[in-house]
Amino acid sequence: MPDHNQDPTHSNKNNLQVLYEDNHLLVVNKRAGDLVQGDKTGDKPLSEVVKSYIAEKYNKPGAVYLGVVHRLDRPTSGVVAFARTSKALSRLNKLFAARETQKTYWAVVKNMPPKTSERLVHFLKRNPKQNKSYAHTKEVPDSKRAVLTYTVLKELTNYYLLEIELETGRHHQIRSQLAAIGCPIKGDLKYGFDRSNKDGSIHLHARHLTFVHPVQKKEITITAPPPEDAIWNACL
Repeated sequence: MPDHNQDPTHSNKNNLQVLYEDNHLLVVNKRAGDLVQGDKTGDKPLSEVVKSYIAEKYNKPGAVYLGVVHRLDRPTSGVVAFARTSKALSRLNKLFAARETQKTYWAVVKNMPPKTSERLVHFLKRNPKQNKSYAHTKEVPDSKRAVLTYTVLKELTNYYLLEIELETGRHHQIRSQLAAIGCPIKGDLKYGFDRSNKDGSIHLHARHLTFVHPVQKKEITITAPPPEDAIWNACL
């Protein structure tokens, strides 16, 4: 399985960290705080930054095509893939919809989980007004089944590093499921951590993304280095 992990210093004046790039795809390491797609805040989203990068690098006049394949929560960092052609977008959309991708996250939590490794099944009910999902152990009306597996990778001085494999992709799934077992993510006030991170981030990072290339048909794994801070550095 080839691992397309470019030098983490590979960035440019758009302040974009490109992890993988070809004629069909562009995969970047999203910084915590970046929006993937435009919303009501009106802040410039990552998709527009990527379009500017493509226009500049390839000297493209006019509108640049870019398809948003999946998203990460604003305070989360890590691997985000974009499609550069409509063919690549439709094929990637099918892969993601059929869950034929493997998403691995890293999360830093304050408390040791009940087990060193466990598959968690909850039923998440979303509250749109609060922009929050509540995890229930049994099915409740309007809830969606959420499944992940976590493993404790490392014990840090005051925290624990967990590696998470997602089986479903629900709203705030990792954040709400970890909070439900008493392990809120560092900096995540919304889900019960006691204080925020100074930069508004949370210590949740999309570490690896594995999928079959939409055109070349070979499996690739893309790895994103975590943000530069003392705690993330201690995880490496």
